[in-house]
Amino acid sequence: METAITINNLTKNFGDVVAVDDFSLSINAGAFLTLLGPSGCGKTTLLRCIAGLEDPDGGEIYIGDKLVFSHSRGVSLPPGQRNLGLVFQNYALWPHMTVYKNMTFALEVQKLSKEEMDRRVKESLAEVQMDGYEDRYPREMSGGQQQRIALARMLAYRPQVFLMDEPLSNLDARLRMDMRAELKHLHHVAKATTVYVTHDQVEALTMSTAIAVMKEGVLQQLGSPDAIYRYPANLFVADFIGNPKVNLLEGVVKGSSVDLGAFQIDMDTSGAPKRVVIAVRPEDVLISSEPIPGSVEFTAYSVLPSGADSTIVAQLGELEITVRVMGISTINMDDKIWLVFDPQTLNLYDQESGERIVAID
Repeated sequence: METAITINNLTKNFGDVVAVDDFSLSINAGAFLTLLGPSGCGKTTLLRCIAGLEDPDGGEIYIGDKLVFSHSRGVSLPPGQRNLGLVFQNYALWPHMTVYKNMTFALEVQKLSKEEMDRRVKESLAEVQMDGYEDRYPREMSGGQQQRIALARMLAYRPQVFLMDEPLSNLDARLRMDMRAELKHLHHVAKATTVYVTHDQVEALTMSTAIAVMKEGVLQQLGSPDAIYRYPANLFVADFIGNPKVNLLEGVVKGSSVDLGAFQIDMDTSGAPKRVVIAVRPEDVLISSEPIPGSVEFTAYSVLPSGADSTIVAQLGELEITVRVMGISTINMDDKIWLVFDPQTLNLYDQESGERIVAID
């Protein structure tokens, strides 16, 4: 059964450090929600509070209709009573136990029959493509295989909620990509509500149905991967999400355009203050080797091909703009190039507050 999670005004302190600051969040049943942010932003602490591994200093947590934590009411259910499955960064497999024993350790506590445990182990190993590994020991498997076993162990337990704390960070780049596909398919099949912690924006964008971006224990934005990427709520989110990084151009509003010093961009400035920042995604800039209407002349400072695409750093005086194009670019360093900015792809921010300015119709 799909289970929603509700967090109300949660606070967790470690001495004078506020790790989670009056945090509220509703996670839809069956969602794959990623807690995303830089190291130290509080995402792992929040996950541990949901799991019951940390006692918050304030607020409430509901898993489904069950109140599992309330500071004011003195409620704090232990992890075993929250019906959760956890997967950690370090796999957490017992080295002296076979795969079968690792997977049935928690099932024995549930007093399941031998036949039921055998069936769950077999089905869960098949889900992660590890059939036939029941008699292996962790030391006899690669890191990727051990992580698959950790996932299978969680599946065999059949929890209402999956909690994952950077489970792919110890794997190499190629295996991480493969495991992202496995985890996304696993969520599709199991349909369990999933909370996933990572600082890797690629993981968040490719796997999630929703992303919660955090900074210093505070929720910055909650939305779909597309909404987070296309319409960042503030400059922190805009700068954190995207590779290559977004171009942030400071300027001054003059009528229906923004003066960047070297040139102006015509765009909707409704409701904007005097000093603003334009956010331009590198792939949204049109680049040409010849002058075209509405273009601005730059010089190619560097050209960085990477096979599937190329990154070009364009320079105009002290202003640098990163552009991303598909395939291998024919542009060479020091070439004259012309850039065109599409106002429909730009986001405008208040330079002082850092908040996105939504155009007034």
